[in-house]
Amino acid sequence: MRFVAMPTEAARAYRAGGPDANGQPPERAVSDGMGNPCRHCLAMIPQGAGMLVLAHRPFSTLQPYAEVGPVFLCADDCPGGCGTGLPAMLASPDYILRGYGADERIVYGTGGVVPRDRIEVRAAEIFADPQVAFVHVRSARNNCFQCRIDRQGGRPESGGQPPHPRDI
Repeated sequence: MRFVAMPTEAARAYRAGGPDANGQPPERAVSDGMGNPCRHCLAMIPQGAGMLVLAHRPFSTLQPYAEVGPVFLCADDCPGGCGTGLPAMLASPDYILRGYGADERIVYGTGGVVPRDRIEVRAAEIFADPQVAFVHVRSARNNCFQCRIDRQGGRPESGGQPPHPRDI
């Protein structure tokens, strides 16, 4: 499996002041170094570094299951994060994992709070269901989108979906 970041095209558009999922420009802030995970490089934004706070919808179309939520993004360019290991930004003790079908709708029965050290095991169990196309990792406390998990060899770096026009 691969941990997939926010598409680079979307990150570039947000950094250029493009509207977020709520149609607003991203807010600019400075990281306090206390848990500001960048959804593009999948690392924590260091203390004192510029960051953006914005509403993001990690789905390609509008539909009832296309959740929108707040995310952080490095204000300066950063490398897109994708890889086969647990991203550094996943530092909390637990997260919500939830499977979605190819139609980007929740596959019921796949969601739950999972300890950090069992994320990869639980994701593999979720992928055993052939209806599951991808898995979201979300904050267990606030439900904020963290990153997406795809099957190995699944989707490209961009996250597998073109950004919705409102996201760029």
